[in-house]
Amino acid sequence: MRIFETDGFKYIETQPEKPVLLLLHGLFGALSNFNELIGHFKNKYNVVVPLLPIYEMELERTGLDGLLQYVKSFIAYKEYSKVHLLGNSLGGHIAQLYALECPDKVQTLTLTGSSGLFESGMGDGYPRRGDKEYIAKKVEQTFYDPSVASENLIDEVFDTVNDRNKAIRIVLTAKTALKHNLGDQLHSIKCPTLLVWGKQDSITPPFVGEKFHELIPNSQLVFVDLCGHAPMMERPVVFNKILNDFLQQYEVKQEEVLASS
Repeated sequence: MRIFETDGFKYIETQPEKPVLLLLHGLFGALSNFNELIGHFKNKYNVVVPLLPIYEMELERTGLDGLLQYVKSFIAYKEYSKVHLLGNSLGGHIAQLYALECPDKVQTLTLTGSSGLFESGMGDGYPRRGDKEYIAKKVEQTFYDPSVASENLIDEVFDTVNDRNKAIRIVLTAKTALKHNLGDQLHSIKCPTLLVWGKQDSITPPFVGEKFHELIPNSQLVFVDLCGHAPMMERPVVFNKILNDFLQQYEVKQEEVLASS
């Protein structure tokens, strides 16, 4: 996948002339988190993944607000009129904020393992620098099947938390997410919303998905069994079918609206 770098933005983009499916990764996320999803949808949609500058932002801008402004600036820069917006974990939190601030820009919203209501985080004292075994266990806890936590993924997280500047930004960003509870605002999200939750998610447990479903009016909740915090990585075939069905349902309804107008 080619990474474009223009005017301070890094991103991938698959089919510029197609409807935009924009993906937002989590705190330790990367393009690799969405490999299977991108491969499945790249011909039908313009799959776009901006690389969030979590580790590069100025300290005073580090956190949810800074990342939200980055996403707003990116979508404006690319002149996307409408987007199908999907976010995992912290990316879901940012997606909710964007949907609340720019409702006219969001066709559909998909949240999976999202923060915004409750998350258990990575545990006491995280990030613990220098202790690779500890980091490996924490990364493995992201998944129902610990073997999904590849050596490369563990190495990436280990290297990140052992970079002092990155570690500081991780802590600051995580703190802003924990403080920014959206429970009293979610009723304002009116676009069709898909919630995909791992039944064995230990970071944002199933009750979190149920609460999102209760608070977001036009939402549907689907649980994925034998799955943790990142369904699009751990159960990609199941996840892609759920998302594809949801997007097709939306398209059919839009065609019906146009036909009746």
